[in-house]
Amino acid sequence: MSLTHLLVLLLIAGVCGSIGRAIAGYSHGGCLVSIALGFIGAIVGVWLADALHLPHLFLLRVADESFPIVWSIIGSALFVAVINLISGRRWS
Repeated sequence: MSLTHLLVLLLIAGVCGSIGRAIAGYSHGGCLVSIALGFIGAIVGVWLADALHLPHLFLLRVADESFPIVWSIIGSALFVAVINLISGRRWS
């Protein structure tokens, strides 16, 4: 994987993470938080899809890697919602 492919994957994860943050109502953090949430959301979302025997929706292929767009957004929204419930922070 080249540097360009990695940057594209980081950009896609950032967009998915920020959409997930917006759905969950979390507004703290910046680009790095969105990128981390995008990747964590992809892990959580794919795990959830595999556990429930659901199909992988809208896979975006970059080089040899595929990134699950829909499951990343769903996973990041679920992850942010759980973190907000555990930490007791107010939704903004």
